Amino acid sequence: QVTLAESGGGEVQVGGSLRLSCALTTSTSSSYCMGWFRRSPGKEREGVASIDFDGSTNYADSMKGRFTVSKANAMYLQMNSLKPEDTAMYYCAADFPARTTANIVPAYYRYWGQGTQVTVSS
Repeated sequence: QVTLAESGGGEVQVGGSLRLSCALTTSTSSSYCMGWFRRSPGKEREGVASIDFDGSTNYADSMKGRFTVSKANAMYLQMNSLKPEDTAMYYCAADFPARTTANIVPAYYRYWGQGTQVTVSS
């Protein structure tokens, strides 16, 4: 059983920060890969950041320097210097067992959360 639940979304002003959380519930002891993705109206799902069981990370070029993915009791996405273009539904995803190292390709992920809305006002 694998379940994912995102939280931490909301509305912030340009330049503000948000920290998203992804609570993972699983009984597997297999290796894993987790990631953050986002989708805005009229656009395809976009990879944001990922982290695997070894702690390796991967970021989309546009996120580097602004977003940071980490894990502890949950997976987190610290988002700084937010822009209106960051407005989207953010999804947490996981793959068990891991079939690759940290990546931001949606097709690699088999488990998805329901999403949390992030709105950046100008």
